[in-house]
Amino acid sequence: MRETQKISTMERVNVGLAKRYRRERRFRLFGLAAIAASLLFLVLLLGSIVAKGYTAFRQTEILLDIHLDPTVLDVNNLATANYAALVRDAVLALFPQVEGRQDKRVLGKLVSTGAAYQLQDMVMSKPELIGATKSVWVLADDEVDMFVKGHIPRDVPESERRVNDQEVAWIDQLTASGRLQLKFNTTFFQAGDSREPELAGIRGAVMGSLFTLVVTLALSFPIGVAAAVYLEEFAPKNRWTDLIEVNINNLAAIPSIVFGLLGLAVFLNFMNLPRSASLVGGLVLTLMTLPTIIIASRASLKSVPPSIREAALGVGASKMQTISHHVLPLALPGMMTGAIIGMARALGETAPLLMIGMVAFIVDIPHGFSDPATVLPVQIYLWADSPERAFVERTSAAIMVLLLLLLAMNAAAVLLRNKFERRW
Repeated sequence: MRETQKISTMERVNVGLAKRYRRERRFRLFGLAAIAASLLFLVLLLGSIVAKGYTAFRQTEILLDIHLDPTVLDVNNLATANYAALVRDAVLALFPQVEGRQDKRVLGKLVSTGAAYQLQDMVMSKPELIGATKSVWVLADDEVDMFVKGHIPRDVPESERRVNDQEVAWIDQLTASGRLQLKFNTTFFQAGDSREPELAGIRGAVMGSLFTLVVTLALSFPIGVAAAVYLEEFAPKNRWTDLIEVNINNLAAIPSIVFGLLGLAVFLNFMNLPRSASLVGGLVLTLMTLPTIIIASRASLKSVPPSIREAALGVGASKMQTISHHVLPLALPGMMTGAIIGMARALGETAPLLMIGMVAFIVDIPHGFSDPATVLPVQIYLWADSPERAFVERTSAAIMVLLLLLLAMNAAAVLLRNKFERRW
């Protein structure tokens, strides 16, 4: 009887172990499937962005032989000269067979309106060119650019595309003569926003983001570190400090648009600071990133072993000397990591900045903290709402640039943590 009971008990144990192992294998498979699905969706998302945006890094340009006519270009009044007429004459000279007024108007639209401003900058920088004939690569119109890149199909009826058969013939003639080429789109990185897609760039938004992040980092990092040091090292443990800690944790979870409403009420309506300025944007993002930096800094301070403090106090160092000379340097790498992560979150924020007017259409490149500016996420939002097909690729290209910046900031945080982190 005892042998039979022993065998039956072992059998039950083995059956239970087999069931547990099967459950563990199923759980492991579920985890692997979840990771695979996440990676698949990430690849699809990034692939879709890249597929739509990589063409924005190249732009169609047309080579024109422009005669800088002295009768049009008055040396004493170059700023108001009719540069568009010189560009139009150069285009018409390439197609002498075009005679109708309507055809000439359509032919002139092959070239971007920004060609006149490009010619103006060239002449004003070198007035000695007046009277000469210069070969100049100018931007093509956005519809021509979309057709050359294949976004406007050639093999559809004329009524279903934005470029008619006559324009297609002109484009083919320019391509055959080597006067129409795809070149690296320097305008995308050097220009500000524009109503014309071929003239729109991200430099204004990038500079606005830079100024905004400088203000945010200059305010949030020292204030956040000081608050964390006080709460962790000096503040007495009572109900008031507990209330402050709870509020800091709650502020870290508040939707970002609430900080935008606060900035609108305090910085704009009460303090009358300039609307749509990097200074106000930095102040709003400072309020948003402070809880994150405080929490990360306190965690870094807690990671420093108590023996460091006890040893410093044991050799006669004061409380302040112990913290400033020993605890703070050891905790600084973790604080810097938290600050970089907070800056990366601030770089990708849109909602709070929309509330303070940074959604405005800004053409000029900002040169200071009080100049009207926008930021890269808001610029992406504006372009995504534009009806022109050419803005679709520029939206995706701007997203690619933003993702690269965020990736660089997160990589910097990881490198700093791995390089300076001390393990106890």
